[in-house]
Amino acid sequence: MSRALATEHRSAAPGLSTSTRNGLEDLALSQLLKATPAAAAATSIDGSWNALMTTINEAERVPMPHLIPALRRLCQVADSSTPYL
Repeated sequence: MSRALATEHRSAAPGLSTSTRNGLEDLALSQLLKATPAAAAATSIDGSWNALMTTINEAERVPMPHLIPALRRLCQVADSSTPYL
């Protein structure tokens, strides 16, 4: 998921051509969707990961820039020893 966030960030760099920007956005989506099986497995073990799985699945319907804040927050929670940040 971190790779997808980094790729999405690169897609917002100034001066990119439309085709380059679109290519990076498509790559970011592809990278994010690759996390779906891991998120589903985590959710089946511990339901607290449902928010992550749901947010990743929404990437197919919601533009990535709108999901970035939630994904970043979920990464912070995943990297933390507490689910409350």
